Amino acid sequence: MKTTLLVLTLDEIDGMKEIMPRIKREWCDQIIIVDGGSTDGTIEWAKENGYFVYVQKQLGFRHAYTEVLPYIEGDVVLTFSPDGNSIPELIPDLIEKMKEGYDMVIVSRYLEDAKSEDDDVVTAFGNWLFTKTINILHGGHYTDAMVIYRAYKKSLIHDLEIDRDEGYEMAERFFRTNISWEPLLSVRAAKRKLKVGEMPGDEPPRIGGERKLKVLKWGAAYYFQFLREKFRWK
Repeated sequence: MKTTLLVLTLDEIDGMKEIMPRIKREWCDQIIIVDGGSTDGTIEWAKENGYFVYVQKQLGFRHAYTEVLPYIEGDVVLTFSPDGNSIPELIPDLIEKMKEGYDMVIVSRYLEDAKSEDDDVVTAFGNWLFTKTINILHGGHYTDAMVIYRAYKKSLIHDLEIDRDEGYEMAERFFRTNISWEPLLSVRAAKRKLKVGEMPGDEPPRIGGERKLKVLKWGAAYYFQFLREKFRWK
């Protein structure tokens, strides 16, 4: 089972310098830095340290994923944020859990004694509400359906059609934003009744850079997407 680690960056030079040296290269078969157009030296630092860097052409997380897809060599994709929110030392455990036969494993910020130090009142409530909605509407059993830190079979991207614009365009057009594909991946994995597991993992505070969360626009777009999926995608 080959694993590709996707590290998503946009002006994360402080986090990259602190987090990436903690990732042992032998943990994964391939590491790709997917950059959204950094101007703070992130791209240059990554290249100088021997990482393959793909600079996306369209803005937004989901476009980063779809554009880099042809370069992914692994059977399993592991998505990771280098801003300090994802604990790198959990990567080996995440890969080992995937080897137990799961289609997807999520590093949950709310499972057992795990906690998020990056949450505020609004984001904590939003994560709870969105996860609860997915569980009720789509038959999920998640404690954290939204988080980026997860591993899943590459084949799910095509099987669940999360690489197709159709699942996002209406929500993005209505709310004038770009959204990611983790929530839709959680929804469709639940609807398909795939084998999904979770493991606890704290979310430390971010390191440097600016928080890029667009609470109202993303929240509205995702909720619209959850409701639409109830009736549209089979």
